[in-house]
Amino acid sequence: MNDSFLHDAVRALDRGDRSRSFTAENRTAERGGGGTAASALGPGRKGAPCLTIPAGETVTLADAAGAGEIRHIWFTVTPHTRAVGFVLRDLVLRMYWDGSDVPSVEVPLGDFFCNGNGQRSLVASSQVLVAPTSGMNSYFRMPFRGGARITVENQHPVDVEGFFFQIDWIEIPEPAAVPELRFHAEFRRENPTRIAEDYTLIDGITGRGIYLGSYLTIVALERYWWGEGEMKFYVDGDTEYPTICGTGLEDYYGGAWAFQDRLSSEVEPRVLTYSAPYVGYPTYTTRDESQQAVYATAMAPVHGMYRWHEPDPVYFHTDLRVTVQQIGQVGPDLVERSDDVSSVAYWYQDSSGNTGHPFPTRDQRRPR
Repeated sequence: MNDSFLHDAVRALDRGDRSRSFTAENRTAERGGGGTAASALGPGRKGAPCLTIPAGETVTLADAAGAGEIRHIWFTVTPHTRAVGFVLRDLVLRMYWDGSDVPSVEVPLGDFFCNGNGQRSLVASSQVLVAPTSGMNSYFRMPFRGGARITVENQHPVDVEGFFFQIDWIEIPEPAAVPELRFHAEFRRENPTRIAEDYTLIDGITGRGIYLGSYLTIVALERYWWGEGEMKFYVDGDTEYPTICGTGLEDYYGGAWAFQDRLSSEVEPRVLTYSAPYVGYPTYTTRDESQQAVYATAMAPVHGMYRWHEPDPVYFHTDLRVTVQQIGQVGPDLVERSDDVSSVAYWYQDSSGNTGHPFPTRDQRRPR
């Protein structure tokens, strides 16, 4: 336990903060309302640990009044069900702050937890943890002063049974103690990207805030190396050229030299995945694990990577745009590429709502 944690906890106790939790058994996060449902073992013995989300319906998982801060979210979806496959892309997670009817978070469930393209990967980072087997955890701090609402919409063609969740939050009696910035996350996808046009992770952000990080997936639709593109941050009025520009895609996500082991020239290089507190490349696969196909099939390589800007935040005071080039390399030559790219941008800003960018339909999100 570090000193800052203890000092913050004492201030919270002095202020009268209280711990609360939304679960399938305590849908209203009431005091003394947890674990009340009965099972064959009797009252209060694990009677309602999960929900069924009917096809085409939206379920409210959390609806908190007043001021507070969400500190931890845990989800999992039963993998042994006919609703497997692309269910992680077909469940849409939305979050609303301060009474707004416009979501500040609108992301496919899997992509929010750095599990894109309907694939499942283990992730061990400071903000997102995906543990065996597909226990999805988020530690993003999500403050609000005028209420919070979290929903999941099932756009899968069948009911999703066995949806488990727990949303842990702090009830804060003094709204002024809640930070003014609101948490945001937005999903985008281009399939395929356009030759010689940068892929946009986020634009349309106006106001004051902090860019927290990104999750990016690339399905390589062309041969050879795909990651020479530079990540670019256009901050506070930048136009043609950005204030912050990296040296390559794998460099931005903390790696180097194509994420490959090149120790021996006599052996084909190995792609090495990793997961660390602030950067990670947890997904590399050429095997379809969606169970959507009757027959075993190979597929184009899928790459997934994340970066959290906790130690090196990107501050903006008026506006922000984040893009990445689609550049690869063939032999000594840099080449423009076109791949299947999707992303989640995470940030804080001094207002709720979103950028106005349309959320992709189920067909537009579907792995191809």
